Amino acid sequence: MRILIIGSGGREHALAWKLGQRPDVTDVFVAPGNGGTAGMTVNVPVKDSDIPGLVALAKEKAVDLVVPGPELPLTLGVVDAMKEAGIPCFGPVAACARLEGSKSFAKEVMQAAGVPTAAAGVFTSRAEADAFAAAHGAPLVIKADGLAAGKGVIVAMTDEEVKAALDLMFEKSAFGDAANTVLIEEFLKGEEVSLLCFCDGKTALPLPSAQDHKAVFDGDKGPNTGGMGAYSPAPILPDDRLDSMADIVARPILAEMTRRGTPFTGILYAGLMMTEDGPKVLEYNVRFGDPECQPLLMRLKNDLADIMFACIEGRLDTVSLDIEKRSALGVVLTAAGYPGAYPKGMPISGIAEAEALEDVQVFQAGTREEHGQILANGGRVLCVTALGGDLKEAQQRAYKGMSRLSMDNSQFRRDIGLKGLKRLGLA
Repeated sequence: MRILIIGSGGREHALAWKLGQRPDVTDVFVAPGNGGTAGMTVNVPVKDSDIPGLVALAKEKAVDLVVPGPELPLTLGVVDAMKEAGIPCFGPVAACARLEGSKSFAKEVMQAAGVPTAAAGVFTSRAEADAFAAAHGAPLVIKADGLAAGKGVIVAMTDEEVKAALDLMFEKSAFGDAANTVLIEEFLKGEEVSLLCFCDGKTALPLPSAQDHKAVFDGDKGPNTGGMGAYSPAPILPDDRLDSMADIVARPILAEMTRRGTPFTGILYAGLMMTEDGPKVLEYNVRFGDPECQPLLMRLKNDLADIMFACIEGRLDTVSLDIEKRSALGVVLTAAGYPGAYPKGMPISGIAEAEALEDVQVFQAGTREEHGQILANGGRVLCVTALGGDLKEAQQRAYKGMSRLSMDNSQFRRDIGLKGLKRLGLA
C-alpha cells in the first residue's frame, strides 16, 4: 500500500508514524512534510494548498490512500478533487469542511441540528458589532469567521478588551480575509474538552476524550496558540459518557449534513465547554486536532488505514475501536515569542535520547533537516508525547523526555495535564 499524507505539522508526523506501522505499507509520502517525516518517509515539496499539484502527485505515485492533515486543503476541496480522480481520500468534501472554514456556517448548522452552543451575533459591519457588544457587555468571545491557524479567537474579559479585539478584526486586519465576517459570542464558563469522532456519513464512532491547552503560558495565561499540549483521556469526559456525548454533538450534525445532501465523512472534532447548563459546542474542526492527534494515536491500537477505508466506504458500523487503557500526554516545545514573532534556525539536540525513554515519542512539527541536523523552522517545533499507567505517569514521562531536548530560544508549558490531575485528586 502507498499512502500520501498532506501537511507539515506534528499531526502529520504522528499520522505517518501510525499509518507506517501497517505491514503492507510500502511507501509513505508527505507533502510537504518536515524534519521528522524526512527521517521516516519521503517528503515531496508540494504545498498543502496546491490541490491540482496534490492530485497530480497522488496519480504519479499511484497512491492507494490520501490523508489530508490540516484544514486548508479540506476547505479548498482536496477530497472532491481526489474523488473525481478516483483516489480514496479520508476527509470531508468542501461543502462539509465549511463547518470549520466558516464559524457562522457552523453556528447555523448547529442551530438547525439542535446542538447546544453559545448564543452569538454575526457581523460584517464594525458599527453593528460595536452596538451588539455595547448592548451585551463583557466578557465576550470575538471570533474571526474564517480560518486563522487556530489564533482567530479572542476571549475579551473587559469592554476595553472587546474594543481592542474588534480593532484587530476590523481595523488592523490582523486576521486578513478570515475576519471579513466576525462572530461575537456569549462567554461560557466551564472546562474545555475535545471529542473527535470517525464518521462515514451515517455512523459516528467516538475516540476517547482529550484536552488541549491553547494559551501560551502556564495557568492558561497569554494569547491563544495552535495548542501547547494535550492529554487523553480527560477525566471531565470519561469513557462511559462518550457515546451519549456523540448523540448530543456529533450525530445530529451528520443527520443535518445528510439532509442537506452533503454527508460528512472523516473526522468531526467537537470543541466543547462543559458548563453548569451542560455541554456546549464552541467550534467544530473537520480533521484531527494538533496536538490532540499525538496522544490519541498513541492510544489507538487499531490499524488506522482500516478505519479510514471503512469511513470512505460507508461501513464504519462494522468497526469497533481498540483503545490503549493507559493515558497519553503530549507537551509542545515552541520557539520563544510564539504565537507572535519568533526566531528560526535553532539546532535541536536530544531527540534520540528522548525517544530512547520508555513509551516516549517525539513528533516534529516546525522543523527541517539540514546536513543531518534538525533545525527549528516554525512556531510550534515539536511535541514530546508519552504513555503512562495513569495521567500522572504519562505527564512525568513526557516532561522527562522534554528534559532530554536542547534548543535555544525555546519555551513550553510546565502544567500540561494539571486540570485532569486535580480532578483525579492526583495533583
